[in-house]
Amino acid sequence: MNEKVDIPRAGRRFRSSRENRWPVGLAFCLPLLVGLLAFTAYPVGMSLYYSLCHYSIFSRPRWAGLRNYQNLMHDPRFWLSVWNTAYYAIFAVPLGIFAGLILALLLNLKIKGMAFFRTMFFLPTVVPLVASCVLWNQILNPQQGLINEFLRFIGLPEGFIPGWLTSEVWSKPALILMSVWGCGGGMVLYLAALQDVPMELYEAASLDGARAWRRLWHITLPMISPVLLFTGIMGMIGAVQVFTQAFIMTSGGPNQSTLFYSLELFNTAFTQYRLGYTSAMAWIMFVIILTATVGVMKLSNRFVYYHS
Repeated sequence: MNEKVDIPRAGRRFRSSRENRWPVGLAFCLPLLVGLLAFTAYPVGMSLYYSLCHYSIFSRPRWAGLRNYQNLMHDPRFWLSVWNTAYYAIFAVPLGIFAGLILALLLNLKIKGMAFFRTMFFLPTVVPLVASCVLWNQILNPQQGLINEFLRFIGLPEGFIPGWLTSEVWSKPALILMSVWGCGGGMVLYLAALQDVPMELYEAASLDGARAWRRLWHITLPMISPVLLFTGIMGMIGAVQVFTQAFIMTSGGPNQSTLFYSLELFNTAFTQYRLGYTSAMAWIMFVIILTATVGVMKLSNRFVYYHS
């Protein structure tokens, strides 16, 4: 005789077993939740509170309302740091994308030894940033640097040789040039995206008589546009937060020409100990990054193609 199954009772046992398992799942998630609350949510909330206070590390916070934000709007060093950072981001991000894309297109060719070249172009990305700064500090040396020695070798007059890190005019272009050297991370992403483009599209375009430039413009770029968008947004966020290069190589000089926003934030916090003022600067940086990201995402609806 077949045994009859009590379906309602089985359902209750199933629900009971699920209800008995949730404490175990919560216990596994608890370290992550505690870390998130203690090391992310709490610091973010307190920084917002401190931005509304006069607060030094040597005294208790005193409520100031929006006074820190008002003072920032009349601070010439704040606006100078905003200008320097915007200059860097406007040039460094597109040049980094362009250089990474060109390298990816070249490294996507089917020739022998390509794995070696891919590795060599990616190596600068894995070099520690501090070591890269020390290296580029020597390369950009106005007197004995590799770049200026090459310019002298090809016969460029001494008056036209850049002063690089010692010149107000050339200091930011020097750091932008250094940022392009580290385009290997984006190059790898573009290379992966290029290999995912269906070859049938290129074959059909070739049969229709499309030349290489038209295939690049009408097939390659639209098909990898989501990756271009991603690297553009991440590059923009990184450019707004640029700090290490200026801190190690120029300390904001010459004549504050490389006083970037993060460097000014650091100096305000750890040399002047104005933590409330610094918190206000940090929140303004957050608003700038959020606004720029949302704006780029809105514009991307017209230019980015997502294919299945």
